[in-house]
Amino acid sequence: MKEKVQKRASSNLIYGLEIIGAMVYFISQATGFCMGLLGVLKAFVWPTFLVYETLTFLKA
Repeated sequence: MKEKVQKRASSNLIYGLEIIGAMVYFISQATGFCMGLLGVLKAFVWPTFLVYETLTFLKA
């Protein structure tokens, strides 16, 4: 018998909006093409650092 797995799309939507918002912020602060490209990369990576710092803070 197969079990149905329900996926919640709301967390994916929120994460996607955060990435778009971060891209808009970082690209608007960029002074050139290379900095804009770096801003796009930062937009995908910043949640990792946020979670790490939050867990480090909660451990102390």
